[in-house]
Amino acid sequence: MQSLDLDVLERALEWKTSGKRVWLVTVAQTFGASPRPPGSLLAIREDGILVGSVSGGCIEDDLVSRRNEYTGRKPAFASYGITAEEARRFGLPCGGQLEVIIEADVAPADIRALLDRILAGRIVARSVDLASGAWSFADAQPTDECVRGESRFTSVHGPRWRMLIIGASEIAVYLAQIAETLDFSVSVCDPREEYRGAWRVEGTHWVAGMPDDAVLAFRPDGHSIILTVSHDPKLDDMALLEALKSEAFYVGAVGSKQTSAERRKRLADFDLSAGQIARLRGPVGLTIGSRTPPEIAVAILADLVAARNNIALERVVASDKRRSA
Repeated sequence: MQSLDLDVLERALEWKTSGKRVWLVTVAQTFGASPRPPGSLLAIREDGILVGSVSGGCIEDDLVSRRNEYTGRKPAFASYGITAEEARRFGLPCGGQLEVIIEADVAPADIRALLDRILAGRIVARSVDLASGAWSFADAQPTDECVRGESRFTSVHGPRWRMLIIGASEIAVYLAQIAETLDFSVSVCDPREEYRGAWRVEGTHWVAGMPDDAVLAFRPDGHSIILTVSHDPKLDDMALLEALKSEAFYVGAVGSKQTSAERRKRLADFDLSAGQIARLRGPVGLTIGSRTPPEIAVAILADLVAARNNIALERVVASDKRRSA
């Protein structure tokens, strides 16, 4: 599995190299509520087949029906939701406005160059000259945003968020698989040789050494996630001692309430402040009654996505209250 936008670029390149016409559509800017953020991609093949999304399905049909209006190397722009009537027609959220840039003749070499940079784990700024349609590339930061200028449009591609998983357990397998679809660059550390030999998720980065060294080498920042799922307190605690002192955005550990309470007591015996220990999310994940590894991974990632989007979730009420409601 992989992120939607990476899939768009790979399919667009496949279609172009097979001789098909392809239109590449990118969200340039949004105003008010919008289903997809700036930089989101859509590719339309000459027969109307498409991959990706720029509006969650609201305007894609219109873009497909009008695709032949856009020709040549010079990019074009289209706006949707400018009026209340148009917003209702295209199903855009109330008050939402959306502008897309449409490129009808992107060179396969440009798409390949962008893909190579993304697959190498780099965050890339793709700049499009609005007069000629020429692409240029530069390194970008996780906090960089799309810029719609008078002569140039710049979008940011690549893994803006990084995840380090401690422990190559079955939970880790599903975490890694799903996290990659959510645009995380995933690294895994487990010094146990038998777990490393059984690891089966392609596209992840394996970090050698012990968990505390792995955290330090990872250099956590405000766009970093550290999750401990080894079920071995020695390994998990080693990582948490460094993770909780770092700038990591989200630090979580798998375990029951009792296990989590015991873990916090152990951590208090080391050089961690109460505030640092309070950063630990444990038991990590939403309370959804998860039992199997994939369910636990979904619970963790749902909570993580909410935190990344700055959403305060309402916790599940007790089951007896739900039955009496």
